[in-house]
Amino acid sequence: MDPNLWAYTPASGRATEASLVGFRVEASDGSIGKVDKHSDGVGSAHIVVDTGPWIFGKHVLLPAGIVSSVDIAAETVHVSRTREEIKNAPEFHKDAHADDPAYRDRLGGYYGGFMG
Repeated sequence: MDPNLWAYTPASGRATEASLVGFRVEASDGSIGKVDKHSDGVGSAHIVVDTGPWIFGKHVLLPAGIVSSVDIAAETVHVSRTREEIKNAPEFHKDAHADDPAYRDRLGGYYGGFMG
């Protein structure tokens, strides 16, 4: 698994002191929802997105490495994946997977397959 997948890239403009909760999340081809929570943990940085009406009642966990940019003024997080790629990721259950290293490994394998 690529450890860079679980860290924000310098190009993203992520300022760790700023909360991302409530920010809109835009995939490369459209909106996917709003940030429900985020973690800046070393080796496990990520955002959890409430997909709202897009995938009703679902949340997705996105590794920080796919965040392409953070626009503080517009309160928007841009990610470098399509809506379909995100929708097809291993299913995320907020209560069961939030701190599950095995789930993060599966997710890392999925998103890591798009890198490079």
